[in-house]
Amino acid sequence: MGTSSKSETTGNGKSNGMGKVNPKTIRDQFLYHLIYTRCKGWRTATDFDKGVALTYAIREFAMNRMISTQKAYIEQDVKRVYYLSMEFLLGRLLENNIAAVGATDAARKALKELDIDFDTMVTQEVDAGLGNGGLGRLAACFLDSLASMGYPGYGYGLRYEHGLFRQEFDNGWQKERPDDWLKYGNPWEVVRPEFTVPVLVYGRIENVTTVGGAKKPVWVDWQMLEGVPYDMPVIGFGVNTVNILRLWSSRATESFRLDVFNQGEYVKAVEEKNWAETITKVLYPSDATHAGKELRLVQEYFLVTCAIRDIIRRYRKNHSSWDQFSLKNAIQLNDTHPALAVSELMRYFIDETDLPWDKAWDITVKSFGYTNHTLMPEALEKWPVDLLQRVLPRHLQIIYEINERFLQQVQLRWPNDMGRVQRMSLIEEGYTRQVRMANLAIVGSHSVNGVSALHSELLKEFTVSDFADMWPERFNNKTNGITHRRWLLVCNPGLSNLITSKIGDGWVQDFDQLKKLEPFAEDKKFRDDFLKVKRSNKERLANIVQDLVGEWIDPDSMYDVQIKRLHEYKRQLLNAMHIIALYHRIKDDPNAEITPRTFIFGAKAAPSYRIAKIIIKLINSLGRKINNDPDVADRLKVVFIPDYSVSLAEIIIPAADLSEQISTAGKEASGTGNMKLSLNGALTIGTLDGANVEIAEEVGDENIFIFGNKTHELVELKKHYNPWDYYNKNPVLRRVIDSIRDNEFVPEEGLLFMDLYRILMEQGDEYFHLADFESYVKTHERVAKLYDDPQEWARRAVLNVARMSKFSSDRTIREYAEDIWDVKQMDIDVPKGTIEECFGPNAS
Repeated sequence: MGTSSKSETTGNGKSNGMGKVNPKTIRDQFLYHLIYTRCKGWRTATDFDKGVALTYAIREFAMNRMISTQKAYIEQDVKRVYYLSMEFLLGRLLENNIAAVGATDAARKALKELDIDFDTMVTQEVDAGLGNGGLGRLAACFLDSLASMGYPGYGYGLRYEHGLFRQEFDNGWQKERPDDWLKYGNPWEVVRPEFTVPVLVYGRIENVTTVGGAKKPVWVDWQMLEGVPYDMPVIGFGVNTVNILRLWSSRATESFRLDVFNQGEYVKAVEEKNWAETITKVLYPSDATHAGKELRLVQEYFLVTCAIRDIIRRYRKNHSSWDQFSLKNAIQLNDTHPALAVSELMRYFIDETDLPWDKAWDITVKSFGYTNHTLMPEALEKWPVDLLQRVLPRHLQIIYEINERFLQQVQLRWPNDMGRVQRMSLIEEGYTRQVRMANLAIVGSHSVNGVSALHSELLKEFTVSDFADMWPERFNNKTNGITHRRWLLVCNPGLSNLITSKIGDGWVQDFDQLKKLEPFAEDKKFRDDFLKVKRSNKERLANIVQDLVGEWIDPDSMYDVQIKRLHEYKRQLLNAMHIIALYHRIKDDPNAEITPRTFIFGAKAAPSYRIAKIIIKLINSLGRKINNDPDVADRLKVVFIPDYSVSLAEIIIPAADLSEQISTAGKEASGTGNMKLSLNGALTIGTLDGANVEIAEEVGDENIFIFGNKTHELVELKKHYNPWDYYNKNPVLRRVIDSIRDNEFVPEEGLLFMDLYRILMEQGDEYFHLADFESYVKTHERVAKLYDDPQEWARRAVLNVARMSKFSSDRTIREYAEDIWDVKQMDIDVPKGTIEECFGPNAS
């Protein structure tokens, strides 16, 4: 079974596809796997069996290409990109991969012949529990673009058994349940036990005398566990390239002690197994306890040591010296979580190859790039020195050595500037000494990039200005992007088919061609068709919300959407404050003319983030009050969709009318939800923060609703900011704040929201909710007025779609490849004929 046809290539990693996939091929492979993989006959097969069989049938189209891709990489000894990330928020893979291999029509026809519903098959797949928010979704988009553009690339992450958590609401409060996404297995993955990696933790350092009489530090008395790799194919869209996402799972070197078991110590017999498997049990274990912090540190180290050893193993296949290591390997750190990779690579070179320090450091710096994702100093990761000393004693020694040599350079450059030395040190002095992981990543990388133009400038100006002064050439911007193949072609077929009917399908591979759509914004027939597509998507979402929440949301109302991680700086609370103001307006005048709106939220709060959980409770309480108030008469609805995920986003985003991107200016690094929503025809209300700045530049100021204080205005305002000034002069705002304080919404439950009141009024309103409230409300009035003119709304929405080509992750990856990684696109040929022709040196 499987495909073996050779594509025609067009250069630069592109091809004309894998040959036409016909329904009979899909049907035959599907039935084969139903019988021989699932061991089921037609009458006994469940929907689950059929879904797995279909997955294996589609997977076959990728396997030869996956082998051929790895074979080409090793035979041509190309430079490869390694993307290290604690998160890869993949979502469901089946429908996306069917589209990638060009089999969507064939699969639909084949299943229809078998009286199987295609949508049932693809929607029963479980989202992979490998990420939380924008960081992980960005990583997934980047893998898609690397493969689709023909770049040699790998993702390295962890195979979390339970992911983050499954969110439920109990009386409006978030409750966390295990996200058991691997309960029934993962048919996309292939275990690679032959590439298992030993991982050492804990222990102590002993200075051993060498043959020459010198003292050498040796790491002894460590505990060992193992990292087992699982590979998932990353299928390039319409090309032969299939890259690999390698996920590591932890296990004990000796999982079961029979001697202890036979002595009656049954729990102790599996103690080591349980401890080892804890490391990849859950994404982001709570760090509210010391044990949680320690587990997070071990988790991060587990990822980097597995990745570094795997990269070295692959490099050694073609090279006997280290001279070309940085010429063949580009290692990108996605935020500070994998920053220990710098010390791990140095440890390997110094301890296991005896490379001189200066040469090892030169190779290390040339190999690493670091992507920063935050402007908030408190969000830059730090680890207590005592904890590192206990868990990774040798790495702490190496970090000390890196720091000492680095600070000598700083002092030479800026003598007598001890303030600068203290700020730039890898070690933060204080009551609890800590290692600054962002500083380690910057010092150990040849490139440091932000993820939007504004973010990159603020990074250099405020967050790490000392480093930008020292190495201005290292700092650059790479504005984030999204894969339009998943976030338009697959998730919004109505709109993508409408676009293709007017400008052809060239935009799927060359997103710049989307600009051809712009003239159709002036075509009333096209605008009418556009509104029909939007209406259909809203009806689909309304049915989903009815099933999940038990609340009907009117497709004729404006769908006002805020879907993102719950954090104070993202200001879901500001959105709630506006809803309260609208509610008060209706209560004061039940006949008030108000544009009907449905406020749709989706967000998870970190388990230990108490304030975020209170905000969720507030929004759910608003929904309960407003949705059941006869005075409102369906002019307002508030729904909080539980367990927000990629799959839910693929339904919500095509249905959205208004995109809420309202973070405090200067706090959001980029955002990618803003791009996805604009691409699908939602207008944005937002601050000049993150990528909103560049979106406004692309779509035009008249086609986006910007409000609020700008970053530098807030810097000045902060010097004398007093939220009471705004409270006292604005009666609408005052009433909103008082209603939060007094819990007007569920008064029978007491003063639940006093902590929110204190944050806003007594603790300084760190995120400037009150300062931006009036501007936000007035801008919403402009939004409502425009929404009441459907043709003009549609015209501006179409212009948003047509002008989003800059925000493709293809563009972002091309910039990384050219400016940071120096990797080249390549064509992959898949052998035609016998299975034997597929085999050769395999660099997986």
